[in-house]
Amino acid sequence: MCGVIGVCAHEPVGQMLYDGLTMLQHRGQDAAGIVTLKDDRLYLRKDNGMVRDVFLNKHMVRLVGNFGIGHVRYPTAGTSSTAEAQPLYVNSPYGIALAHNGNLTNAETLAKEVYEHDRRHLNTDSDSEVLLNIFAHELQKFTKTKLAPDDIFTALQAVYDRCQGAYGVVAMIAGHGMLAFRDPNGIRPLVYGRRLTPAGVEYMVASESVALTALGFEVVRDINPGEAIFIDLNYNLHTKQCTDKIKHTPCIFEYVYFARPDSIIDNISVHKARMRMGEKLAQRIISEWGDNHEIDVVIPIPDTSRNSALECATHLGVKYREGFNKNRYIGRTFIMPGQSMRKKSVRQKLNAIPLEFKNKNVLLVDDSIVRGTTCHEIIQMARDAGAKNVFFASVAPPVIFPNVYGIDMPVRSELISSGRTVDEVREIIGADRLIFQDLDDLVEAVNNTKYSRVDGFDCSVFDGCYVAGQITEEYLQELQAKRNDGAKKQQVANNPVDITGIME
Repeated sequence: MCGVIGVCAHEPVGQMLYDGLTMLQHRGQDAAGIVTLKDDRLYLRKDNGMVRDVFLNKHMVRLVGNFGIGHVRYPTAGTSSTAEAQPLYVNSPYGIALAHNGNLTNAETLAKEVYEHDRRHLNTDSDSEVLLNIFAHELQKFTKTKLAPDDIFTALQAVYDRCQGAYGVVAMIAGHGMLAFRDPNGIRPLVYGRRLTPAGVEYMVASESVALTALGFEVVRDINPGEAIFIDLNYNLHTKQCTDKIKHTPCIFEYVYFARPDSIIDNISVHKARMRMGEKLAQRIISEWGDNHEIDVVIPIPDTSRNSALECATHLGVKYREGFNKNRYIGRTFIMPGQSMRKKSVRQKLNAIPLEFKNKNVLLVDDSIVRGTTCHEIIQMARDAGAKNVFFASVAPPVIFPNVYGIDMPVRSELISSGRTVDEVREIIGADRLIFQDLDDLVEAVNNTKYSRVDGFDCSVFDGCYVAGQITEEYLQELQAKRNDGAKKQQVANNPVDITGIME
């Protein structure tokens, strides 16, 4: 999962892009990058690390121009090399920089086509570089020096025809302007807004609405599935539906875990959705465990589950308490590459407050259980703090299928619930009781609003129904071989020194 941002303003956009990326930092902590445009020249700074570490003052002063795009990354394909940090750049045609959130499910086939038929070289294993070169190839079919917006949209139609999977994209075309487009299913989020200034209208695009509102932009709407918007250098906004919408089915995991609670995605408040998840979870607990559930206190595992845990406690009629103190300087453990690093970081990240646990039956509420490593550690922390019994509740159903749309859940064998019963999972993680949300209840909790603009959700990690791409069992087996933790470690060990320089 990654975060993208683009800004077109009447003043230098470097600081706005930096501030916007900090609002999206939760979506990726592996690398960050910014490209700005001034006088038909692109200025790029990218590197591995958090936004605050990648962009120092000496870098920011070089990011000149009133148009720009940015990216925060955590890797699901390729490696963590600086060469794969985004935005990515090609100089032909025109000069294009691109930042991508999501995953192309046919990237391997496309990579061969790009080399054998398009005669374009790929320097990384990133599917984002594949996407960039396909777009560049389609633009190169135009022989004129200045493209019209319809030319760009025509090129995008070919991109949609070739690329399968999930993508929310922002791109910069030197001498032309900024482009943003979303996959035909709307799996990955993308929203745009504007603000009026004395100099004229300004535009902003981002993965989540919170980045826009934090910078004073008014949200206009989400970009539709299969739609593109283009802002030219005269600040004219052009929009086009470049491919037929199939079904508007955003990833439900955005609402469960990835998005910030103060974001609104496809007219659905993440905060309200998580509150309804907590209410549904409470109803399920009463149904499964009865009114005499023996829970003394509900404690969230910070931060994502707070909204749900509070609402769950309210409907159960028991106390809600904060039982873990979080170290704000440790990143999200789910995003950290490698099982051993995730496990090691848990006790650095959280510390139990014994007063809230001692001699109590505690219900710990988490957003989901993926690999099970962190919740096992947290349950043991609760016992060490004096809990009498430790019950565990997941706001999401069991994660039993790989994700192919940009979330780091590619390997079925590493998913603790895959092939196991609830009781077997409970025993492995060390809980006295374990309960999962029902999938129908989760869908109803998220979509229970008259303002929703969706037809359904991609719930593939829960039900194995993949809404985009031709996903077969053979495809999933190949994915497992390439992206399990062992393969990732080998990739890092074999990763050569980057030959792609950082343009500053």
